[in-house]
Amino acid sequence: MLKEVLKKTADKMTRIRKDDFEETCPVGIIDISNWEWPQGVGMYGLYKIYKDGGEKGYLDYIINWYDDNIKKGIPERNVNTTAPMLTLTYIYEETGRRDYLELITDWADWVYTKMPRTEEGGIQHKVTGEENKHQLWIDTLFMTVLFLARAGVILERDEYKEEAKKQFLIHIKYLYDRKSGFWCHGWSFDGRHNFAEAYWARGNCWYTVCACEILEIFDIKSGVFYDYVIDTLVSQIESLKKTQDKEGGWHTLLDDDDSYIEISAAAGFGYGILKAVRKGYISEECRIVGEKALKCVVNNISDDGTVENVSYGTGMGHDLDHYRNIPLCPMTYGQALAILIIMEGINGGM
Repeated sequence: MLKEVLKKTADKMTRIRKDDFEETCPVGIIDISNWEWPQGVGMYGLYKIYKDGGEKGYLDYIINWYDDNIKKGIPERNVNTTAPMLTLTYIYEETGRRDYLELITDWADWVYTKMPRTEEGGIQHKVTGEENKHQLWIDTLFMTVLFLARAGVILERDEYKEEAKKQFLIHIKYLYDRKSGFWCHGWSFDGRHNFAEAYWARGNCWYTVCACEILEIFDIKSGVFYDYVIDTLVSQIESLKKTQDKEGGWHTLLDDDDSYIEISAAAGFGYGILKAVRKGYISEECRIVGEKALKCVVNNISDDGTVENVSYGTGMGHDLDHYRNIPLCPMTYGQALAILIIMEGINGGM
């Protein structure tokens, strides 16, 4: 059953077009053909199907997607437009293409030497149309830092690897809330505050996902960095256990039961938890949380493969109503995060 759900979810993502949703959703970042962060997450999901599931057709699709976008011109570089570069590092390894390697090399150098930084050297969450000066956002870990880590590995640049570790630590320092076990969406050095102090679900799931990915990228299972990342993950999971609803999902504001259940977060949480259990990073006792999340995600996938109840792209909120009022809309990242948790379920023998 999971394999059937996986295929229809992936195939639906390759067909998402903004014209299909104009009446019910905002437009701009929906279309699968765009080079932006939702599509970057999407390519990562498709790559996992190819690599873990042996579906070569998805590799061909991904290669065509990159070639088409490179040909028409990649948009300005920022945190979010870096997201597609993560999957390109893997596609380079599959193809050995020098043009891919040249782009990876140039982009990684830009991230390391020229990308805007905040106080203490954090990556400033600059995105298309918004400078977000002096701001750290949790999204940056997936959108940029994982790429820099991967570039460090394939280019054999230790300074890139160390910079990626530093970014994880500075984001933990300013975004992780010790009292709740959750993460705030962002931090501003201008005024030194966490904006609305929102425990936004999808933002939190980026850490659940990235904690596993960064350790896998570096192939480490011990040491100070490993311990710090895993201790923070375990603390988050303990809080997630308490706020998971009876159907296996989480509210878009993790501590607000009146906010809606949001499925892309459930997929990210479940994927990270199930993978962390499989890799031996965390206790087997956490598996039940991930399994319940997987069931919730599958129950929110329609017959045509659309992952439903996914919140639209979410900018920084200065009050909690900002998050409560984000519209629900089918998105490539919703499809991709669902793909990741379903693949993890299959890999775990479910």
